[in-house]
Amino acid sequence: MTAHSAEHPRPDPRPDSPDRAIETVFRIESPRLIAGVARIVRDVGLAEELAQDAMVAALEQWPRTGVPDNPGAWLTTTAKRRAIDLVRRKERYARKLEEMGRDLEAAPPHVDEPAGLADPDGIDDDLLRLVFTACHPVLSAEARIALTLRLLGGLATAEIARAMLVPEATVAQRVVRAKRTLATKGVAFEMPYGAEREARLGSVLEVIYLIFNEGYAATAGDDWLRPALCEDALRLARVLAGLMPREAEVHGLAALLELQASRSAARTGPKGEPVLLADQDRRHWNRPLIRRGFAALARARSAAPGAPPGPYELQAAIAACHANAASYEETDWPQIVALYELLAARTPSPVIELNRAVAVSMVSGPAQALRLVDALAEEPALKGYHLLPSVRGDLLLRLGRAAEARAEFERAAALTRNSRERELLMGRAESCSPSGV
Repeated sequence: MTAHSAEHPRPDPRPDSPDRAIETVFRIESPRLIAGVARIVRDVGLAEELAQDAMVAALEQWPRTGVPDNPGAWLTTTAKRRAIDLVRRKERYARKLEEMGRDLEAAPPHVDEPAGLADPDGIDDDLLRLVFTACHPVLSAEARIALTLRLLGGLATAEIARAMLVPEATVAQRVVRAKRTLATKGVAFEMPYGAEREARLGSVLEVIYLIFNEGYAATAGDDWLRPALCEDALRLARVLAGLMPREAEVHGLAALLELQASRSAARTGPKGEPVLLADQDRRHWNRPLIRRGFAALARARSAAPGAPPGPYELQAAIAACHANAASYEETDWPQIVALYELLAARTPSPVIELNRAVAVSMVSGPAQALRLVDALAEEPALKGYHLLPSVRGDLLLRLGRAAEARAEFERAAALTRNSRERELLMGRAESCSPSGV
């Protein structure tokens, strides 16, 4: 989560066209759509295909009939009807097989999931089932993240590649192979329980975190925020916190998302333009969400007394420092630097170091922070990462090196695929005086 950076969404030249409406609705509804269909067909790959079929049907019908009053319900009904038809065809085929071989009835009952234990917590949430299915241990960690971002987040391959800092071709291969693996291994669409649930938790938390990030600062497009993704991620984090009350990092993630979501209303201006953290009107921050975030952070600390805080708890603590401050300048920056140092020791990352440099600039000045940023210039993971030149441009501007700052902002603008962010960065570039004064 880039707490201090310029904050981030998809181009369409005809915003009022039926195709645009269909694309928008599908992006919002696809996670629930896929999850609901997967519960019927028990196959996430097939569920995604049926969801795509429903979108194709909409592309064929809506231009002629108009967009329905409840387009999400239309897509869901269409996809589920096709799923039910498919299941019925399979059942008819199974009956024919049964007629040909009555000995199949003598097969022993399925016993590795005792009655009443499949979902001991009574969680009936298709989206949550979808996350845990996509995070099955038969998949690599990278494949779990890519697949869940695709299925639950509704993200395109390019967006996932951006979120994971890997090439698009790599993401495409991971998604295809993951769906094939789930199908060939016969992975059930269900909530795990006991030790198996615990084993998948780390991947589930990471996926929810990345989905929220894409909604909070969208990778590409015309919108800075994608609220539906934030809402889905936040809801899933809350469900998990209720499901696993003794897991500190579950509460840590919930706290982080509550606190970050509290800023949403202040992160865009009247025309949807991005507003940087330093410039946000904190009166528009959502106080109930902040209170929820503080409460979740307290639960994280009490869930594992004496244990070192995990990465999500540390990030939540950083977000809490911002929520506690009356202004950007009054923020407890030394505490944030210390928290970033703990976070970097726990989960080393060049992105964390970049954020730490921003905090250092508020404590020790831009010159020292610039040295830290320049040391990250050759990091492979930051190649093409627009926030590196963006941060560098801000530091140079504060040092009075406006011409160099302008070049950095222009470079950052060229790297981002979000049109709102590009406008912001170009505006910052244009505001730099060529003379450097």
